[in-house]
Amino acid sequence: MDNHTAYIEMVGITKTFGKVIANHDINLQVEKGEIHALLGENGAGKSTLMNMLSGIYTPDSGEIYLEGKKVSFNSPKDSIDAGIGMVHQHFKVIEVMTAAENVLLGQKGGILFKKEEKKKIAEISERYHLQVELDKVVNDMSVGEKQNLEILKVLYRGEKILILDEPTAVLTPQETEKLFQIMRRMKENGCAVLFISHKMNEVMEITDRVTVLRKGTTIKTLNTKETNPQELTELMVGHKMDLSIERVEQERGDLALKVSDLTVVANDGHQKLKNVAFELYFGEILGVAGIAGSGQKELCEAIAGLQEVKSGEIMFKGENLAKLTPRKIIELGIHMSFVPEDRLGMGLVAGMDMVDNLLLKKYQKQKGLFLDKKPAIEQAQKITDELEIVTPGISNYPVKNLSGGNIQKVLLGRELDLSPEVLVTAYPVRGLDINTCHKIYDLLNESKKDMVAVLFINEDLDVLIDLCDRIMVLSNGEVIDVVDAHNITKEEIGLMMLGKRVKGGDSVVSNN
Repeated sequence: MDNHTAYIEMVGITKTFGKVIANHDINLQVEKGEIHALLGENGAGKSTLMNMLSGIYTPDSGEIYLEGKKVSFNSPKDSIDAGIGMVHQHFKVIEVMTAAENVLLGQKGGILFKKEEKKKIAEISERYHLQVELDKVVNDMSVGEKQNLEILKVLYRGEKILILDEPTAVLTPQETEKLFQIMRRMKENGCAVLFISHKMNEVMEITDRVTVLRKGTTIKTLNTKETNPQELTELMVGHKMDLSIERVEQERGDLALKVSDLTVVANDGHQKLKNVAFELYFGEILGVAGIAGSGQKELCEAIAGLQEVKSGEIMFKGENLAKLTPRKIIELGIHMSFVPEDRLGMGLVAGMDMVDNLLLKKYQKQKGLFLDKKPAIEQAQKITDELEIVTPGISNYPVKNLSGGNIQKVLLGRELDLSPEVLVTAYPVRGLDINTCHKIYDLLNESKKDMVAVLFINEDLDVLIDLCDRIMVLSNGEVIDVVDAHNITKEEIGLMMLGKRVKGGDSVVSNN
């Protein structure tokens, strides 16, 4: 490769898994001192490509060059030794260890470090403004602190190439801005940063160039300053689309759910929900904002009858759901659908096909010794056609083999097909591409038009503001306030997520 100047170059990269072509003849160039975005729909090949750069996979064909020299990675260690580090969306830290111990884990000498090692870690932390307390136990850290720790681990190993996979998915706007400052500081120090995100506004703000992938191939690389979200989206999906999120304006109906003094306690005695109180109406979308672990999971599961409630009430049409099992809720004729954040752990059975997963919600109503699959087959075909689910077949094909977006469509389609009166949905668009996200927003709006009461938990504050009627903000298991989505900013919501008192729209926040 004569006269080669790119810091990283991936040339003609192809990777197949059986009959599935994940990457086909992909080309990517990243310069030193550059923040480079990798964009594409779910299944476009982004993760596969980065897994080859980080040594997890080996290309079937193609070449990788670092500073003009051809390299070959047979393991993640090879990639690390070459100066490449990846921060995954799900952090790879040991919760019961301190920050310093996590940094030194796997290094020569292990966690039995000397003062000079701790001093070196502190110097790197200060140089990049990471603000990591080295003696703090990871379990006591916020999500933002854990992410800074992951970056510190990479920098301590001497890596000059950082891959960030959906790094802002669970951060507040304030934490996101701190992360961007760190990325800029890394750029100033000559590092190359590869940034994977579905949030177009962040891509436009922080990156220098963008490479778009579609269906496993390279579509185009552009200078960020010379493009816009509309062009990037069209390159990703292959056609024009409207990026605006519709908020259906309609008169809300009667009270659907009234939650009063709801308290949930974990096995270790820690209060996950503390006297939570709010109302949800038919024909509205009530958004829920909060830092990860603020009680969102426990709230959803308590409403669905899956979480033991210590005290409080969840009233629906005169019935207190707080003490009922999911089976009892169904037997009472309460039409409630629940879309959990854990799609394959709690929502669907990974090894079952679509038809059998649909049967899980209806088998109790069948009579006789043998299951009649015909209604489920018809339902599966209907959902596949309406939601444009990409699958080799509705039968004899495990849902775990579908892409994340298609798995989510199966789950949401099944729940909506039950014609619920109340829909509880947790992070339904997490990690999904913009095209799939908008289809799900449309489904939620259709539910609202049908006078379904929708509880919508999401981490993207822009989406909450654009889509929802009202937004409830949780912090450390408490309701900080419920605000009008028309009259609030994401910065104000971000402060509330941290438990701060702010004035937003017509609402004055209190911790009472």
